[in-house]
Amino acid sequence: MSELAFSTWRARLWPIHRQELQKIIPLLLMKFLISLNYALLTSMKDAMVVTARGGGAEVIPVLKGWGVLPVAIFAAFLYAKLSTRLRPTTMFALILFSFLSLIGLYGYVLYPNVEALSPHHSADLLQAWLGAGRGQHWVAVYRNWIPSLFFIMAELWGSFAIFILFWGFTSQIHTLSEAKRTYTLYIAAGDLASILAGRMLVHYSQANTEFLTSLQSITFFILLFGCGIFCLYQWLVQRVLPKGWDVAPRVATGTSDKNPSFRKSIAHLFSSRYVLSLAVMVIAVALTVNMIEVSWKASLKLLYPEAVQYQAYMGNITSIIGTVAFITVLLIGGGLIRYLGWFISALLTPIVVGISGVLFLGLILFYRTQSTWLFGMQIPLTFIVLVGAIQQVAAKVMKYSFFDSTKEMAFIPLSPEEKTQGKAAVDVVSSRLGKSGSSWLQVGLLDLFGHSSVLAISHFLLPVIVLAVVAWVYAIRTLRPAVAASEENA
Repeated sequence: MSELAFSTWRARLWPIHRQELQKIIPLLLMKFLISLNYALLTSMKDAMVVTARGGGAEVIPVLKGWGVLPVAIFAAFLYAKLSTRLRPTTMFALILFSFLSLIGLYGYVLYPNVEALSPHHSADLLQAWLGAGRGQHWVAVYRNWIPSLFFIMAELWGSFAIFILFWGFTSQIHTLSEAKRTYTLYIAAGDLASILAGRMLVHYSQANTEFLTSLQSITFFILLFGCGIFCLYQWLVQRVLPKGWDVAPRVATGTSDKNPSFRKSIAHLFSSRYVLSLAVMVIAVALTVNMIEVSWKASLKLLYPEAVQYQAYMGNITSIIGTVAFITVLLIGGGLIRYLGWFISALLTPIVVGISGVLFLGLILFYRTQSTWLFGMQIPLTFIVLVGAIQQVAAKVMKYSFFDSTKEMAFIPLSPEEKTQGKAAVDVVSSRLGKSGSSWLQVGLLDLFGHSSVLAISHFLLPVIVLAVVAWVYAIRTLRPAVAASEENA
């Protein structure tokens, strides 16, 4: 069964055969619900840590660099140990209900008693000892340990629920032919989920003046959607999939059973100029996107200091990103990449991220120095937040629609062994290095100069963004000859 059996539009929008519906539709619904929960959790976690007492956007790099990373490494190690002893169905239930239990505990037990459980007195003493504003982001994590734990858990939901529960499951039950026809649909389902999540966040933020009421309403739906995910999984396992599906080879992803060690991945990263260039691309996109995002969220807090208002605005942005990404994935897909070619398509993301990021940080510098702009007027904060929101939408849509595809295409010229080692070096090592590196850099600058706001270090972040984009473009030029040869031979 191939794409030739469908009309042009059918092959683009719904390349599914009738006999495949009983498997594909439950998987689409699973991806939709998992992504819906992720979008809800992401907006909620940001609203809570940014608007918490003594908090701010500066807390985000602290949590990502020093909280999420070590917990993720430990969780991945634990998963690797348990997965060799437990059946896939047992692992699925264990991971899913562990997360749902923590979410329910947080929404109905911990957060309602957050003031009584937070060490405000000792945090105030610690802040007074450090000095006004100095180390405030570290104190905020200690003071608001309950929202901080929720932030870490929400970040891990994306890694485990999306990549391990869903994509790990689909890679076991799909053939390569099915994967080529269905994976775009699963991505589109996630974009639709973002649209609905944004609408839900806005509705419950506007319907409730108290953040706790809004939080518990959304928590109820997250738990409900989680139960729906489990029911769909059980239906597939018991009614659709053949016996022995959990021991079938993972043909859809082309992964090898021999996973290279962390040490071998690092060694391969520095021994191959080609793989190193791929790593530079991944580090650069993670570094720039995360760095600009924190500055935007800091400016957003100045405009909307209350959690309910902040969450409503984030809900609108989530819906816009989902809408634009859905249209891009479903209607454009890989057509534009085929038309423009790999090199131009790969350059689009650093160009858009670089120009929009420099413009946004430049506006922050004008705002902080109270410099005049057009016609002698100062730049309003609402305009800066709007430009930052447009930058966030553009950067994430470009990443989902162009960067991820062109990065995967760049692996094609490598040999099978190089692909295995290269994927581990790039997708595991480099991705973590980029995200954590941006967090470590921002926290380091804040501590070095004693600032309490990430907006105060914008003049340091600007040259870092420029250098990262330049290195990114150079890496693309380095990869161009081999990818071009692969395109000609295709």
